[in-house]
Amino acid sequence: TTAASSAESSAEASGKKLKIVATIFPEYDWVRQILGDEAKNAELTLLLDNGVDLHSYQPTADDIAKISECDLFIYVGGESDGWVKDALKEGKNPDRKVINLLEALGNNTKEEEVVEGMQAEEEEHESTAAGESAAAGESSEAEEEEGPEYDEHVWLSLRNARELCETIAEDLKSLDSAHASVYDANLKKYEGELDALDQQYQQAVNAAGNKTLLFGDRFPFRYLVDDYGIKYYAAFVGCSAETEASFETVSFLAKKMDELGLKHVMTIEGPDKKIAATVIENTKDKNQDVLALNSMQSVTTKDIEGGETYLGVMQQNLEVLKKALQ
Repeated sequence: TTAASSAESSAEASGKKLKIVATIFPEYDWVRQILGDEAKNAELTLLLDNGVDLHSYQPTADDIAKISECDLFIYVGGESDGWVKDALKEGKNPDRKVINLLEALGNNTKEEEVVEGMQAEEEEHESTAAGESAAAGESSEAEEEEGPEYDEHVWLSLRNARELCETIAEDLKSLDSAHASVYDANLKKYEGELDALDQQYQQAVNAAGNKTLLFGDRFPFRYLVDDYGIKYYAAFVGCSAETEASFETVSFLAKKMDELGLKHVMTIEGPDKKIAATVIENTKDKNQDVLALNSMQSVTTKDIEGGETYLGVMQQNLEVLKKALQ
């Protein structure tokens, strides 16, 4: 290995590009911000770059090859990333660093929660069966591995973003110590921007007359609402694969809108506003608006070329939130 590592260090001296692979857009953009001008000396790959959602992504052979050779691999680490474990076994780079966002956040991760009126997942009965067989003394391996189901959408909290950027900067510094001071300076500047936006969110919520959001959709914004003390109702949990809301769910949400006098039904990005429209049809006034918050789960290469950034999207989300909380 000594020969390999000395070859490694001479390669670095000759300007070898850092290879970084990120599964989703927020990770990719955080790396870009911390690299700053050094981004030209890195090969940065975004795996989910064509609008495919985290929950339905499957890696190609080419993706696996990139992960096996890269210097730094960043992924979310939730249930949708079940494929990662096998992909990491393929490693060809002994010095590769790996960041699992859920692990990096430690105690700041939250379990998925089902709030009042929310439709439970169809598969729930299967996992209960697995739980019962485990309780009966048959150790169900799947059950042990799964444990609690964590809410994967950790990037939708500016406070989490700040913490995760620190983790990314640490790994970049250890992979490329020659530019450590550059990464530190870029991190500091970026954290200042995240903090400033975080304060704007808090001020907007503090000033708002209404502090409840109602989603006629799945709800990936748990980390965001918990940061600022916003209450919410939704049709489904954030990782739900359900697309049809039951009559009970729709009528519960419609009644809540009437009861709270809400003027807006929320959805996530994407064309499907069917449930939101049905909720509105079932309210007394039937004249509320649909507003979309962007959870950054379907960002494309084209969006990135068009200048989309994590902070930019969170800034837009703040404007939507101000409307929603009127």
